[in-house]
Amino acid sequence: MSGVGAPSVTVDGTGLRVVVVAASWHEQVMDGLLAGARRALVAAGADWTEVRVPGSFELPVAASRAAAGGADAVVALGVVIRGGTPHFEYVCSAATSGLTDVSVRTGVPVGFGVLTCDDEAQALDRAGLEGSHEDKGAEAAEAALATAVVLRDLGRVVHS
Repeated sequence: MSGVGAPSVTVDGTGLRVVVVAASWHEQVMDGLLAGARRALVAAGADWTEVRVPGSFELPVAASRAAAGGADAVVALGVVIRGGTPHFEYVCSAATSGLTDVSVRTGVPVGFGVLTCDDEAQALDRAGLEGSHEDKGAEAAEAALATAVVLRDLGRVVHS
């Protein structure tokens, strides 16, 4: 769900239990991502809690625990900004594959709100702050909620 062509997602999240797992690096960007996710969750009527982990590398293990603990959906938020070492590639790869694994292994949707940017300006432009062009925190929450509803409804169809 990125930029031009992104769908308009409206979902009734009433009764859904959502855990927002957020990294702590890049405070200004994270504040924007969290605010966007909160707005989307409140608008959808979902019940949610928020936990913080040190960085994006730690998101998968916390998401896994949330999924195992009964969450209907998880929203993972983080920021990784490219530097001068291969660290960027390692962290981005680990976060992406780890969060994908959590979702597929547990059947709990994980909204992917991890920004992987070349510089801070790109991150700020996606953070949902005043003047940002995108709100990736809200998009990640909306995607997680919409997928949770689809999976819930699919379960009803399959078991009817």
